[in-house]
Amino acid sequence: MGRYSRIVSLSPAVTEILYMIGESDNIAGNSAFCVHPEEARKKKKVGSYGTVSWDILSKIDPDAVFLISGYPHALYEKLSEKYHVVEFELPSTVAGILDLVMKVGFEVDSLDASRDLYHKLLRSIPEATNDVMTGYIELDLGGPVSFGSYSYITDALSLMRIQSIYQRERREWLQPDFGYVKSMDPDIIIFEPKMFRSVSPDDIIRERGWTDLRAYRNGNVYVTPSKYDFFAHHGPSFITDVLPWINKIKNDSLKNKKDHIDA
Repeated sequence: MGRYSRIVSLSPAVTEILYMIGESDNIAGNSAFCVHPEEARKKKKVGSYGTVSWDILSKIDPDAVFLISGYPHALYEKLSEKYHVVEFELPSTVAGILDLVMKVGFEVDSLDASRDLYHKLLRSIPEATNDVMTGYIELDLGGPVSFGSYSYITDALSLMRIQSIYQRERREWLQPDFGYVKSMDPDIIIFEPKMFRSVSPDDIIRERGWTDLRAYRNGNVYVTPSKYDFFAHHGPSFITDVLPWINKIKNDSLKNKKDHIDA
């Protein structure tokens, strides 16, 4: 039995960690965005990143509410007036994602399981080639958003030897300047649509006048392969799914670039 028996997790990353360290039976409710693993989708939905149904929460009467720092902080302050709330820090690096595993494990007194998961994830990180490429990543978070030096997304790209064109921006996220993207002419372009939506990269490229960019010419424009949050999710599956995917598209891009030069 863990430290808590009625957890409400409003963080998809924390929810996934709880499942992977054997604490799923103690989750009494979670957010609408908690979709990893599949079983998490069956839990009672209490709210989202920054909102909550107070009626549902009252019926659950949780002994702990877990959320992530950043945008939901205002909700943290309101919830703290009535409940025991734990606010975990939003990771700024891939190492921070691994550290989050341990911090959740500490909080629920599941130390051995969390350390086992931490070591498993650490060992699963792919080794990138030494070839360096430049990249631009854009997520639809109610509008186009890219990421600066304070983001685990930028760090993940760097780990796989892709230098984001915004990696020196001293911010977590930013609204991209499409003219700047064009001037930087990145080797790789990545788009992530909203959950359950699809995008046509060709339409976006043409609409923005990017058809002469090397990423488009070389066939190195990619859309994330999941209908759910992919880069936007910073749970364990970021390590097991996203990092290998980044490594794969980088290797594919290197081949496409070479084939284009040889042609």
